[in-house]
Amino acid sequence: MRFTQQLHDLPQSLWLDNITRGLLDQGTLQRYIDDFSVTGLTSNPTIFDEAIGSTALYDAAIRAKARAGLAGESLFLELALEDLRRAADLFRPTFVKSGAMDGWVSMEVSPLLLEDANTTVSVAAQIHRDANRPNLFVKIPGTQAGLTAIEESIFAGVPINVTLLFSSAHYLAAAEAYMRGIERRIAAGRDPRVNSVASIFVSRWDRAVSAKVPEELRNRLGIAIAQRTYRAYRGLLGSKRWRDLAAAGARVQRLLWASTGTKDPKAPENLYVEALAAPDTINTMPEKTLLAAAACGAFKGVMAQDGGDCENVLQRFAAAGIDTDALAVQLQHEGGLAFVKSWQELMERIASKSQGLTGT
Repeated sequence: MRFTQQLHDLPQSLWLDNITRGLLDQGTLQRYIDDFSVTGLTSNPTIFDEAIGSTALYDAAIRAKARAGLAGESLFLELALEDLRRAADLFRPTFVKSGAMDGWVSMEVSPLLLEDANTTVSVAAQIHRDANRPNLFVKIPGTQAGLTAIEESIFAGVPINVTLLFSSAHYLAAAEAYMRGIERRIAAGRDPRVNSVASIFVSRWDRAVSAKVPEELRNRLGIAIAQRTYRAYRGLLGSKRWRDLAAAGARVQRLLWASTGTKDPKAPENLYVEALAAPDTINTMPEKTLLAAAACGAFKGVMAQDGGDCENVLQRFAAAGIDTDALAVQLQHEGGLAFVKSWQELMERIASKSQGLTGT
């Protein structure tokens, strides 16, 4: 049995961290659904920037939209939502079959709104309305301002993918925002069935410490952080507070493993995919990682609900001088800056393409 099918049967959802018009036009995404058990996907500004810049597949659409007076963010959002609607439709059977727990695509709010909770709430609602698909998540970073926006968006009934989380503390803060939003809906007599996922970034931990720890600790920090977070996830799902919400009809905010492609060229491509085999979670992976998992991944067991040896491993990192609490703050801050940079580059790409294609 193919490794990706084994993960699917755990059950763990496999999502593609990529979308391009080529994947849709050439039937590649449908093949991944059929052959590799892919049941959703995520996107980000960098993915769209590369897709728009490396092919001519978007040129006709950009030319038409620019001539119609669109520019910048407005033009990009129309382009992105055209792709994401098509992808959402491909995943709609999974969405229906899973009772809305799987079969999702994700679209990001502008990273320029990182510190603006109120505008993030209104933009997230607008993206969801414009998408006009029930299985589209709006991605909001789990920063301090983002947590406020997440609670308000959930209360408003907008499905949210909480992104830019790096630790169990970050995850629990995101879960708290989600549950508060659901509790407020219940108190207001609204339907508690609003979906959310919480995305923990994994490989960036190992890239951050690769030059600071001995060889035997290389590529072990991200997995240990993930194990600790999985323990927190399982603990929360066993809490009375969550059981009461579930009894009222609330849906689980599923834990999602993000940044699961290896950054170390010496590490196996499947390192994180194999280590993060955990029931009732999602692994969203780059195309290269998905193909490697399908071709040569090996099932090595299920992640322990009690965190396994994560605390012993984390103590070794502490002894090597790594302050994981401080590093989590740093990684989230740097991740936000990287998102802003990617967004600005994307807007420059859109402007350049528009000018080149219309001659204005």
